Amino acid sequence: MGMSIDSAVVLAAGEGQRLRPLTKYRPKPMLPAANRPILEYVFDALIDAGIDNLHVVVGYEGDRVQNYFGPTYRNRTLTYHIQEKQLGSGHALLQARDALDGDFLVVNGDEVVDTETIETVVEAHSTEDICTLAVVESAEAPMYGAVTLDGSTVTEFIEKPGTGSYRLLNAGVYAFGPSFFSTVENVERTDGELALTDGISDVIDRGGHVRGVTADGLHSEVTYPWDLTALASTLLEDGRVDEPERSLGVYVAESASIADNADLYGPVIVGADAVVEPGAVVGPDVAVGPNTTIEASAVVRRSVVDSDTRVGVNATVVDSITGQGVEIRAGATAPGGPADVRVGEQVHENERLGCVLADRARLGGGATVTPGLLVGPGADIAAGVTLRRNVDENTEVQG
Repeated sequence: MGMSIDSAVVLAAGEGQRLRPLTKYRPKPMLPAANRPILEYVFDALIDAGIDNLHVVVGYEGDRVQNYFGPTYRNRTLTYHIQEKQLGSGHALLQARDALDGDFLVVNGDEVVDTETIETVVEAHSTEDICTLAVVESAEAPMYGAVTLDGSTVTEFIEKPGTGSYRLLNAGVYAFGPSFFSTVENVERTDGELALTDGISDVIDRGGHVRGVTADGLHSEVTYPWDLTALASTLLEDGRVDEPERSLGVYVAESASIADNADLYGPVIVGADAVVEPGAVVGPDVAVGPNTTIEASAVVRRSVVDSDTRVGVNATVVDSITGQGVEIRAGATAPGGPADVRVGEQVHENERLGCVLADRARLGGGATVTPGLLVGPGADIAAGVTLRRNVDENTEVQG
């Protein structure tokens, strides 16, 4: 058992529609896992598992990936493949076909995965297997990809069954033999999309061997904005962050500047060149991105504050997520959830969400946000306003 696999395809072409307005200008893999992109965690896990050839399929806002990472990461070459249209994960994989020979891994670029899970799949995969995939035990299995195992053989593979007694979830880490490409190519398309998972179902239907291996590592599903705060607190709790630990559970970049009488309550992480001013209270469960300023006496709890954001004097931000370059002016308040959140046509009840302020949104001085609201990129909420509904991109809301 166990083959030597040294190449991986990272699928990073998707948009993440249910994460709008955060994904309006960047793909889901570039959203923050604590204080750096989800995709960076994925690359780290692969490299730490001994995978040196990284192929990255980009599509939606793909420049954001290429500009951030460039041609190499940790001295390994990143080879980019472009999926011009969003035609599904199977179609995305085919974009890397000509660059691969031999067996290879495929992982999702929009889910934090751990090294152990990747190693488990590589060790279990053999020449008899067209596909080997990791499964994790989860009550959420029916909501995502459910798997049934007989020993180590995958007997059923059902995408989002919605109900049923399924308890094994497809973790989105796969090893494939080269024959899988022609399988994917010939899959019948559903709604014009070609899903990787349909290819795996086809293999099972035709009697090819799909091996399942149980992994008990971290599995993160980031589907909705509030999943980003939950993910940050999971990563912080496990210390899976890359800034040095200044005191128990308090991780601060060397280049960050923290006032002596600011209070950091762990778990909390403060990124490079960030500034935390006197009297500010940051944490627990807060990720502060690079180059962000938390001004004097501001309070930030259970939130992800992305890069280049300014949280003003005496402002309060709870259970919230900001995009990049957001401005929260003096005394503004985003109190925490639980709240009912409207995402598109759907209302999600009792979610722990204060608000989402997408890239370059501005919340005026003394303004207050009713919990559970989504504010689009570049929106401008005037001073003193009490916001009671979602706000579209570049909209001005006057008092």
